[in-house]
Amino acid sequence: MKRFVVVWMAMWMAMACAMMCAATIALAGHDAPEKAYQDQWCSECGGVMEFVLPDKARVDCLTQEYAIEFDFASKWAESVGQSLYYAAMTGRLPGVVLILERPEDARYLNRLNVLANRYGIRVWIMRGADLRTGADHP
Repeated sequence: MKRFVVVWMAMWMAMACAMMCAATIALAGHDAPEKAYQDQWCSECGGVMEFVLPDKARVDCLTQEYAIEFDFASKWAESVGQSLYYAAMTGRLPGVVLILERPEDARYLNRLNVLANRYGIRVWIMRGADLRTGADHP
């Protein structure tokens, strides 16, 4: 009986783990985590990742010229405010790297560009295809 309980508990825990992992992946719905895009882009540009401000906010990538926020396309509006705040706090220009993973994400880029043009925010885009495989990393 004791062995049955142990086996049953192990199976239940494995199923629960699998369900939680599947739910996490389904909720995320992205080709890669934001950090993967940030790592590659920021290192190629010689920036400092996760630069910590006095109020403990973190600039995704701080370069000589720009304070840059990375966001997936649907979070375009958040990226505007964050990049402007980071720029004000660092004395750098505001920048956004918008991550476009689907063709329909172009609508968010169009929205971002309206405000970027008005407030002087530099915009770059990255797509899933822009990410290098682990074998290509320096």
